[in-house]
Amino acid sequence: MKLTGAQMVWESLVREGVDTVFGISGGTVIHLYDALPNYPIRHILMRHEQAAAHAADGYARASGKVGVCLATSGPGATNLVTGIATAMMDSSPIVAITGQVATPFIGKDAFQEVDITGITQPITKHNYLVTDLAELPMVLREAFYLARTGRPGPVLVDIAKDVQAARGEYTYPDEPSLPGYRPTFAGNPRQIAQAAALINAARQPVILAGRGVILAGAEQSLRELAERAGIPVATTLLGIGALPETHPLSLGMAGMHGEAYANLAIQEADLLVAIGARFDDRVTGAVERFAPKAQVIHIDIDPAEIGKNVAADLPIVGDAEQVLRSLLPLVEPASHGAWLQRIDEWRAQSAERDILRQPQDGLVPQYVVRSLWEATRGQALVVSDVGQNQMWEAQYYLHERPRGLISSGGLGTMGFALPAAIGAQLAQPEATVWVTVGDGGFQMNIQELATVVQERLPLKIAILNNGFLGMVRQWQEIFFGRRYSGTPLLGPDFSKVAEAYGIVGLRVSEPGQVAPAIAEAMAQPGPVLIDFRIAQEENVYPMVEPGAALGEMIRRPRCRAEAQAEVGAQEEAGR
Repeated sequence: MKLTGAQMVWESLVREGVDTVFGISGGTVIHLYDALPNYPIRHILMRHEQAAAHAADGYARASGKVGVCLATSGPGATNLVTGIATAMMDSSPIVAITGQVATPFIGKDAFQEVDITGITQPITKHNYLVTDLAELPMVLREAFYLARTGRPGPVLVDIAKDVQAARGEYTYPDEPSLPGYRPTFAGNPRQIAQAAALINAARQPVILAGRGVILAGAEQSLRELAERAGIPVATTLLGIGALPETHPLSLGMAGMHGEAYANLAIQEADLLVAIGARFDDRVTGAVERFAPKAQVIHIDIDPAEIGKNVAADLPIVGDAEQVLRSLLPLVEPASHGAWLQRIDEWRAQSAERDILRQPQDGLVPQYVVRSLWEATRGQALVVSDVGQNQMWEAQYYLHERPRGLISSGGLGTMGFALPAAIGAQLAQPEATVWVTVGDGGFQMNIQELATVVQERLPLKIAILNNGFLGMVRQWQEIFFGRRYSGTPLLGPDFSKVAEAYGIVGLRVSEPGQVAPAIAEAMAQPGPVLIDFRIAQEENVYPMVEPGAALGEMIRRPRCRAEAQAEVGAQEEAGR
């Protein structure tokens, strides 16, 4: 059949199972928008292209499908860049479609022309500039295949305006034409047998589960391995939910602000089985002193990650689910009772320092997050922003299921949470979706409250408002003698801002108000924003400072006198 280029785009997206796109219209995509109403695809009009990319990302993470965003050329395309980079760092499958100036004007500094394929080359899995209508169907077929297979990631398709307007014969390819792209899914049988032998011989093993477990749908296989072999499981930030965090073998999150007992277990382990984790610096601490007693098995679908940061004694390239299914029959039942008892002792020592077991002055954020967990019974889909709020959420909300936490891990993009939650809510319309965000990050994409209202999304938003760019302030307190330069933050009355958009706005400043406010928010059928006015100088503990080994943590003081002594020592060191 004959179609215009614009019609080819939407016809191809329908064939790829796309039902939602996030974007903003403009001159070089006007043909696309003109054709869109004829196709069964819901368009979500965002208020900024960065937010469109984050929303597509949130949709992808919540659904497991490819998210799609759309922008015009020039500033529209460049506004996508931060969102594309966020998706790239976190292996999130999105396809970004941009308009480009007409083919005769490319390279002539035409109005709103920018080389978006050149700009995004380092932050996409692949990208395309389409100047020939005949190439468009295959390009779209390849783009979706690349985005979702192997290690997922973003792909950008830049389409010249005249290509969108042109008309030609349309046939959608059954298979992509990518002869040089062959991801490895099944692990090497010999290496898998060696891995089983190492696991069977280990006395103090630990599993480190990353986002790759969730991307592969390997949660049940991970649980079977942990339970059969009696191996405790730590996760990365983006691996949270791979094993229910209330499971007896769960160690929670490891890393710079991870659970102290998770970090200590990794440092004392004689075998570390890393599955779908890339050993980034926030997980390892000083990499040369990471897991010094352990042999390392590294399972990852991306061969470029093997040995990149941490040397692997046994590398296995393959899909986490396929590798674990092959590994499980070879693993012998074990309990590791003495090892688990030692970890429980570390766990008890950490509990002694928990702020929720200490007298509190005012409203502390940990109490807010734990109250949210209790109210939702760990079943909410939480989209967290970046900074202290992200770490408090990871520590105090115990996730029971995969894809229950969505956050920007690798790039650490402030402003991610609200637009990503829009995508997540559309992907899981029956889910209770909560946004946890700081007052700084919230103001970076606050305009998307209009999208929430326009699309009638029942998002619940919890702002942990401390009047600071909190994580930077914490570093200034600990390492820079409390010189708070560029971190005190003036913000509006967020409850009034919410009301101006037509959203229910609440303000909470006392512990006794927390549970009733959360209950009221959950009882409302529409969106609700709660402005939690928390203690201004509360810190995230534990903390592995730069250059320190994973087990060398700054811990929360056990009492007020100990806290004052630590502050005095920090100030003296700052002099």
